[in-house]
Amino acid sequence: MIEELENAVLDLRSAAVAIARLRAIRQRLRIPDDIRRTLLRMTEPRRIEAVTEGAAHDYGLDLAFRDRVRPLFRFLFENYWRVDVSGMENIPESGPVLLVGNHSGGLPFDATMICYALSEQGGPGRVARPLYDRFVENMGPIRDWYRKLGAVPARYAVADELLERGECVVIFPEGVRGVAKLYQDRYSLRPFATSAARLAIRHRVPVVPFAVVGAEEIYPVIGRSSQLGKLLGAPYVPITPFFPLLGVAGLLPLPTKWSITFGQRIYLHRESRFRGAGSTDFAAMSDRLRRTVQLLVRRQVGRRSSVFLG
Repeated sequence: MIEELENAVLDLRSAAVAIARLRAIRQRLRIPDDIRRTLLRMTEPRRIEAVTEGAAHDYGLDLAFRDRVRPLFRFLFENYWRVDVSGMENIPESGPVLLVGNHSGGLPFDATMICYALSEQGGPGRVARPLYDRFVENMGPIRDWYRKLGAVPARYAVADELLERGECVVIFPEGVRGVAKLYQDRYSLRPFATSAARLAIRHRVPVVPFAVVGAEEIYPVIGRSSQLGKLLGAPYVPITPFFPLLGVAGLLPLPTKWSITFGQRIYLHRESRFRGAGSTDFAAMSDRLRRTVQLLVRRQVGRRSSVFLG
């Protein structure tokens, strides 16, 4: 009996020491109130700007322009890349949702095909809102073209505003590193940024993973030129067996056979490992999303027998 009491006392002491250590760690990690207020003051103008622009101009979305260019995207989707789509039933017909998948192709044609699929090809009829990298903001005409189609700058404040009003937001967590992959590294996903996980937890919205197969081969990237990229205001310009050797003609994408697969919805905030202390482990959440997308990609790549015939 005495031995059991002594063991209980030792357990209580160990628990008390552990709690004290946790409190000390929390105190060290705590952001002082003055710094927190300063950060809020710094970010509030951008948040207000995003909300104001979104409500007033919808970030430049032009439905009439989308109608005018629809024949071009229909040709690319149905005749040139002959895109097969599966898993569309996993995308909610309404309400906020994040679409998260692999990025590829040297140039971001994958985003345009996903948007076309959602609005036209037996999809929920939704206008998808892809997030584009910030360097695009410095490329005037291209930025305006992106925005007219529905794309928006990759800022948390913008994504917050869109999700709060129930939009369908498309995120490529690989970022520029995804489209910049060399041909030899095709379909091997780069590490995911934590933005998608943070947004999913903050807004408690479903994540629909997707895989695009076929886009990696439209521009067989064998190198990258950062010097040419600087001239255009971009991080790089892809070097392929045809560009810049063939000039402008080398920019014509190859007519590969595409497939787009949407996986089952993921609710990160409902998974037990991401509750309590795990509710801020965004790196683990991002890795969980990456592994799911990588599995979808490998499955689709394994099912095809030809790059051009599928």
